[in-house]
Amino acid sequence: MKITQYYPVIMTTEVEATSAFYETHFHFERAFDGGWYVHLRSTVDPSVNLAVLQGDHETVPESARGQVSGLILNFEVEDVDAFYETAKSAGLPIHLPLRDEDFGQRHFITHDPNGVLIDVIKPIPPSADYAAQYDQQALSELVAE
Repeated sequence: MKITQYYPVIMTTEVEATSAFYETHFHFERAFDGGWYVHLRSTVDPSVNLAVLQGDHETVPESARGQVSGLILNFEVEDVDAFYETAKSAGLPIHLPLRDEDFGQRHFITHDPNGVLIDVIKPIPPSADYAAQYDQQALSELVAE
């Protein structure tokens, strides 16, 4: 099987507010807006997509209807420090302040209108202990950034 695209779909009761949040704070635009389903595309990289779906829509199997839970969206960005300042200035809730992690991330965590956690990340070189846990190709890519 050849996968041609992959993107998360957030189920919510607040399709419009959720879509507007990602447009405003994460530079997405609407590629499709059916009211009950909005497909968002990054204005920076059109291969980055996200969808928002009315959680009780008839296309969702009845046993699965509802809202998203247990999800963290990771957004890797070029300048996490600048994005952190922008997020704070915009009044976004900060659940984890900007910090460096030994496993190879500089990041902070906020959330969207549904409570979906958003981890905004800049990869950084990991500590020696964590570097040993990486596949060599992945480590080479991480250190090259």
